[in-house]
Amino acid sequence: MSIVSSPSGPGANARPYLHGTELAAIGRVLETGQYGHGPETDAFELELAAYLGVDDVVAVATGTAALHLALLAAGVGHGDEVVVPSLTFCASVQAILATGARPRFADIDPGTLCVTPAHIEAALTPETRAVMPVLYGGRAVDLGLVSDQLADRDIAVVEDAAHAFGSLTAGRRVGAAGELTCFSFDAIKALTCGDGGAIVPRTPADADWLRGARLLGMTAAREQRVRTVSYQVVAPGFRYHLSTLHAAIGRVQLANFDKVAARRQYLWRRYATALTDIPRVSVIDLDVANTVPFNCVVRIPAPVRDAVHARLHAAGIQAGVHYPPNHLQPAFARWSASLPATESVAAEILSLPFHPDLTDADVDHVAASLSAAIADEHAALDRSDAVTAGPRGGR
Repeated sequence: MSIVSSPSGPGANARPYLHGTELAAIGRVLETGQYGHGPETDAFELELAAYLGVDDVVAVATGTAALHLALLAAGVGHGDEVVVPSLTFCASVQAILATGARPRFADIDPGTLCVTPAHIEAALTPETRAVMPVLYGGRAVDLGLVSDQLADRDIAVVEDAAHAFGSLTAGRRVGAAGELTCFSFDAIKALTCGDGGAIVPRTPADADWLRGARLLGMTAAREQRVRTVSYQVVAPGFRYHLSTLHAAIGRVQLANFDKVAARRQYLWRRYATALTDIPRVSVIDLDVANTVPFNCVVRIPAPVRDAVHARLHAAGIQAGVHYPPNHLQPAFARWSASLPATESVAAEILSLPFHPDLTDADVDHVAASLSAAIADEHAALDRSDAVTAGPRGGR
């Protein structure tokens, strides 16, 4: 089985997927001598915008950098609060803290693992400056509903679409809803640059600000700086640009993205079918017809989840847990909240191996191994309960 290997191989929970021409694209850029920001990055931005059906895209170094800059563009700063679901990668929260704001954790729908307008409403306070819906697994949140509820409250929406490049909502690509939308192109995303990210700005003014902020707040592009004796730094900024080398990888990935998207949808459906008849297992609904899946997540009863995870790992099947809730992390404990749905599902979820190199036989093997592990662990739990209860009798 190809999935039985080291974490860096096909047995990993996720892995990079390359098309074979990325190396040639990098070589072409190396020959130009322009390795920082340059024409390759500009071309990648234009192609991203065309694919998403938006006016502009600003490419940056990482998905975390995208979230940080988008929050700043939305006016988030010291003393503000940003509503964010706790069930997300810690980068979402670290980006909020980097602005000087603080997270306000929201609960989720246990059926989708996404935040809903009702959860956002429950978390709002007078200090809320922005909300950050997270598109868990690639499933799109209906931003129309979110935007409607915030329309007259001067609260921005910064969409964490790190998982969701290529997914659809209301017939449009994620990113086309008119809010600040952030993507990640790290190594294991459906579209990878090796590392990278992008922001869909709301307005041309946003785009101008983001482009300055990603290049240390300087007004002059590299080409202008080499022709003049000086440049101006007009605002605080960061070294957050996407290099041409990373952009070259991204352009190859984007040209082949539809094939990858279809493959990921196929594999998710294959998993859903293979897992259908396993007792005590349910698959998190992704609305796969409109989603480019980032992962395949199942719920397993909490009493046996960790033991099942360990058994799969021992068999070379690299399942994972995405994610430990942020409101329970030591670094974020001061902002903890009561989030019953999040805590319940976090004790049950397990991400199965998921990447385009998986074969049908791999998926069937994972499903069979999961079924056997669950049956064995529940049998052991039943035996333990019987021993603890002891013999029954009366006087």
